[in-house]
Amino acid sequence: MTNRQKPPYYAVIFRSSRTDFDAGYAEMASRMEQQARQQPGFLGLASFRSPEGTGVTLSYWESLDAIRDWKQNPEHLTAQQLGKDKWYTDYTVEIAKIESVYHFPAE
Repeated sequence: MTNRQKPPYYAVIFRSSRTDFDAGYAEMASRMEQQARQQPGFLGLASFRSPEGTGVTLSYWESLDAIRDWKQNPEHLTAQQLGKDKWYTDYTVEIAKIESVYHFPAE
């Protein structure tokens, strides 16, 4: 995350496996990151992909309402459908409440 938000806040954990179809994926992923960063309640984002192809994107949000609003964003709805139709063989979305955070070095 780009800031040190005080808990509680929420994390959306998006785990995915990709298809071999790549056309348009990078552009849409970049656009979705730009859109998420403009969404009220957005706190931060990080993405990782293993050499085997499993991806994990963590996004952080102030509230469950902010997450619901993001899920219903019109461009995000389009990306979700394209993901199902073209880019993912499977995915899982988990939402977790962050209640405590520790940092090193301590503040």
